[in-house]
Amino acid sequence: MNRLDGKVALISGAARGIGAETALMMVRAGAKVAIGDVLDERGRQTVRALEAEGGSAIYTHLDVTSPDDWAAAVAAAVSAFGGLDILVNNAGVFLGRGIEDATMADWQRLCGVNLTGVFLGTKLAMPALRDRGRGSPNGSAIVNLASIAGLVGSQIDPLYSMTKGGVTTFTKSTALEFARKGYRIRVNSIHPGVIETDMGAQTFVSRAQTLGTNDVDAARRQSLTAHPIGRLGTATDIANGIVFLASDDAGFMTGSGLVVDGGYTAQ
Repeated sequence: MNRLDGKVALISGAARGIGAETALMMVRAGAKVAIGDVLDERGRQTVRALEAEGGSAIYTHLDVTSPDDWAAAVAAAVSAFGGLDILVNNAGVFLGRGIEDATMADWQRLCGVNLTGVFLGTKLAMPALRDRGRGSPNGSAIVNLASIAGLVGSQIDPLYSMTKGGVTTFTKSTALEFARKGYRIRVNSIHPGVIETDMGAQTFVSRAQTLGTNDVDAARRQSLTAHPIGRLGTATDIANGIVFLASDDAGFMTGSGLVVDGGYTAQ
């Protein structure tokens, strides 16, 4: 189940967190992985860890707001491994600022990474994905990292919610466009709840500030109570979902959103 034998994946923002865990699980599932990030040394460390697992991996510097970086990252993956079957648009930022406090620079940064990065990755990886999709029974795959904040409103960061809502509908639209054109590229999104990563820790700080206190532990407890399953998510929880969506086991899924949120949005 969820095997990726012979597949090649490019993952943005994969030096740490969900991206790094996804890379590890993909290597264990049989894929070759290209890790893209702006954290060069951390990214190289992640590649070394993957190689220690017996996997095949490369690192490529990738600022997702740069078309040139995307073109180079796709070229590096194709050159190293002979093609590209999977794109994971994982890179994202969370600022935790409300409408009144957010500046134009904040908004442009959010849009640059969370929206422009997904657009550029999809556009510039598409030819390579299309080429590989022709020879695959279930085509190639794009997995976009959205969020529960792309499904329901966020009290903490409405601008983040706005960008992730864009990723949600962009996923559906590109899935339909590629299907109409016969490109055999499946496009799906995944919607994490609050996850125990660096970004998750940021949300606790922002929530504490919103509550008018510096009690981050109290904010974490409040986040925990919002997840009926009784715990916060882990990077592994989300990586499991990404690997599934990238695999042939999800071959009849496109334009879908996989919610992995411990029951948060069921309320």
